[in-house]
Amino acid sequence: MASASSTSAKSLFADSKARLSDRVQNNVNNIASLARQIQRGSKTNEIIMTSARNFAAQEQTIANTDSNLKRTQQLMDRMSYDHLSVVKSADAITEATRHTAAFQR
Repeated sequence: MASASSTSAKSLFADSKARLSDRVQNNVNNIASLARQIQRGSKTNEIIMTSARNFAAQEQTIANTDSNLKRTQQLMDRMSYDHLSVVKSADAITEATRHTAAFQR
């Protein structure tokens, strides 16, 4: 009788183990399905692709801005040089005017 009880317990344990395994597998499948539905519903892939495209577009904008800043710096350098030249010329004109006035006296 002990062996019949032992066999019955083993069979019951095996059945419980099989049912638990099936339930775990079912839960894992349901979670995977839920994750897929959430991903489709949230349109994560579309958002990521849009963000990547926008980021790539910004790279060209940054390059253009850098180029414009360099050209602006070159223009400022030239204008500074021209300003110094104009100031020197104005000083020379003022000095020449004083000399001319001195000669006319």
